[in-house]
Amino acid sequence: MSIILRAPATAAAPELILRPWRDDDRDVLLAAYRDPVLRRWSRSPVTTVAEAGRWLARVRQGWADDTRFSFAVLEPDAEVGDRLVANVVLKEVTPGRPDAEVGYWTAAPARGRGVAGRALDAVSRWAFRRFADTGLTRLELLHQVDNPASCRVAEKTGFRFQEVLPARPPFPRDGHRHVRSARVDHAVVVPDERRE
Repeated sequence: MSIILRAPATAAAPELILRPWRDDDRDVLLAAYRDPVLRRWSRSPVTTVAEAGRWLARVRQGWADDTRFSFAVLEPDAEVGDRLVANVVLKEVTPGRPDAEVGYWTAAPARGRGVAGRALDAVSRWAFRRFADTGLTRLELLHQVDNPASCRVAEKTGFRFQEVLPARPPFPRDGHRHVRSARVDHAVVVPDERRE
């Protein structure tokens, strides 16, 4: 069984389906990473079949360890089937630790359409619900200062700017830390979650 999250459709955009990555996603993963913009912001670009296999193995292991949860974000399309539009990850989840980190990337054809924010919001709400009994109360989103698009996504999804972080390997530039609190999410409906 795997967890399926859904971000509802809006007036301008279809529903998003978020599910764990599968081994048969290798080709769409490689296609997404052909984008030079995605490679620029990635710590570990996926450029070969072998790298895709290792990336998917790490994803599987994270789910198995219950510490890192990567979701393939899909946009249903009746004509061509589900299209990969993004990846959202919840990581560094540790029982008793109040914070964890989220990250994401958006496939080139989906940029500028609100996909990242909607998917990030769905995973954030799920995380606060799923890990409430383990003490998770805040999520952090980090990005380099020269990535204003990530700053906008963070702010639109309730991640408030906290501080500038000094550059450190592998990041060549200073970064921003944004934080979203579980308190903000208590009054809001959690996205649909299904087990299939």
